Amino acid sequence: MKLKISTSQLITLGLICILFMLPSLSNAQPGFGDDVDDVPIDGGMSLLIIGGIGYGAKKLHARKRGKNPF
Repeated sequence: MKLKISTSQLITLGLICILFMLPSLSNAQPGFGDDVDDVPIDGGMSLLIIGGIGYGAKKLHARKRGKNPF
């Protein structure tokens, strides 16, 4: 009895093998010492994200209405 393996099955099997081997190949970086002050990413960063979402929504709305060709 011959075992038939298609090309897509062979590629999928190869990708699964690679994905299972990646965690063993990766190395974590060493942690910081206790004397390092952590910097919170909040306040200004959240305002920039909200502004970017609003600007994108405005551009998308203008594109759907046909006022902006880009």
